[in-house]
Amino acid sequence: MKRRAHITLDDIAKKVKVSRVTVSKALRGHPDISEKTSKLVKKVASDLGYSPNFIARNLSARRSNMLGVVVPKIAHFFFSSVIEAIYNTAFEKNYETILTVSQENAEREKKHIQTLVSMRVDGIIISVSQETKDVEIFKWIQKMGIPVVFVDRMPNPPIAGFSSVQVDDKGGASQVVEQAVKAGYRKIAMVGGNPTVNIGKNRQSGFEESMMRHQIPVKPEWIVHGGFGKEDGYRGFKHLCESGDRPEFVFAITYPVALGIYEAAKELGLRIPDDIDIICFGESDMINLLHPSLSCVSQHTQELGTKAVKTMLEIIEHPDEVAERHLVIPTKLILRETGIGRK
Repeated sequence: MKRRAHITLDDIAKKVKVSRVTVSKALRGHPDISEKTSKLVKKVASDLGYSPNFIARNLSARRSNMLGVVVPKIAHFFFSSVIEAIYNTAFEKNYETILTVSQENAEREKKHIQTLVSMRVDGIIISVSQETKDVEIFKWIQKMGIPVVFVDRMPNPPIAGFSSVQVDDKGGASQVVEQAVKAGYRKIAMVGGNPTVNIGKNRQSGFEESMMRHQIPVKPEWIVHGGFGKEDGYRGFKHLCESGDRPEFVFAITYPVALGIYEAAKELGLRIPDDIDIICFGESDMINLLHPSLSCVSQHTQELGTKAVKTMLEIIEHPDEVAERHLVIPTKLILRETGIGRK
C-alpha cells in the first residue's frame, strides 16, 4: 500500500489561498484570524488529513506540554496504577504523557531517557530499574536543564538537585514487624528486594530496626535478597526453606514477591498461614482472590502518581522558585486473613 504523504501547513495554505502564518494562527485559534477563515482552514486541514508535527513545533516553542515517563514494569498493579494517575493528572493539566518501560534493564532505561530528551519533553518522571547504578545519565539531564521527579524508586544514594515522591518504605516495613510480633511471632524473615535500590534499602532498614526494638535477633540467613518480582519470591522462599531452621513469618518486600511465596509454599506442601504466615508490602486489585486473603501495606498508588505530576508541573512553571523537594506519603497496614496469628 502506498504510504500517505505528510500534510504540511504549506499544503493547507495553498488550498485555502492564504499565507502559512494565517494557517498556523487559525489552527491555534488566534484572535487575529476571523471566525470564517478559521473554520475554513480547520475544515481543509481535516479534509486533507493534517495532523500537527509536535516535534517540529517543539523546536520553536518554549514548552512541548509533554511529560516523559520511565517505569520498570507495566504488568504490575503498582506501576499500572501509578501510571494511570500520572496520565489522568497530566491530561487534566493539558499535558500529554509519553510512556516508556525499562523492563528492569539499566541500558534500556538510559536509551529511553535519551529518546525522551530528543523529543523535547518538558520533564521526566522516572522509577529506576533495579539494575541502575550509573547516575551519569541523570547528571546529563541536569545539565540539559530538564527537570526530573523520581517516583517510588530513585538512585541510591540520592542525587542532589532532583525531587522525589515516595511512600514511607521504612515505616511500612516497621508496621509489618509490629503486626507480626503482635500476632505472637518471633521467628521472622524477609524475602525479596535489592539493597542497592532505595525501596529495598529502606524496607530492610525498617524491618531490622523494628526487630531490634523488640529485641528479636536478625538472622542474616533469614534476609533473602533477589529482586522485586514473582520469581524472586519463589526462589527466595525455597532457598529460605532449604537453609534448615524455617521461620514462622515472612515479610514479602512486594506483592509479586508474595505471589512467588504462595506458589513455592504450595509446592512444598506448606499451608499459609498455619505453617508459614506472611504480610507483603504493596497490593493488587486481585489480592482478595488469593486464598487465604493476603494482608498488606497499602502504598496509595493514585496519590503517588498525582503528586509526582503536580510536583513536576510546579518545577516546570516556577523553575526559579521551587527548590528540590522530597515528598513522603504515609502507608497503611490492611489486615485480611494472614498476619493475624494462628488460631
